[in-house]
Amino acid sequence: MSERAVPPTRPSAPGGEGSLEVALAHVLQLGTYLSIGLVALGSLLLVAGGGSPIAGGPPISIDGIASDIAALRPAGFLWLGIVGVLATPGLRVVRAMLGFARRGEQRMTVVAILVLGVIAVGVVTGAMAR
Repeated sequence: MSERAVPPTRPSAPGGEGSLEVALAHVLQLGTYLSIGLVALGSLLLVAGGGSPIAGGPPISIDGIASDIAALRPAGFLWLGIVGVLATPGLRVVRAMLGFARRGEQRMTVVAILVLGVIAVGVVTGAMAR
């Protein structure tokens, strides 16, 4: 008589133990793809307009990103892509915090909140040093 192997359970199934980890991976993956796509599009527009990506980038103007994108100016796409790269890890921490809170993992929720606090202090400190 042969023994039949029992297939292992999949912890990443929806609602399972690993579903939060899969969701966090998707946040990083989507954020990275979108950001790289925006930087690539901005670079293409820059080159098509006669600019050089190695000659130095356009100055950052957070207020001007939306108007630059609406006018199809390379600076808007480049800067939005860079902001996306910088914001993606923070969005992952927010998603983790929400997932931990939904699961009832209070300690991990507090850790995520503390990490967000550290990120916020770094952003404020960096903005003040400018």
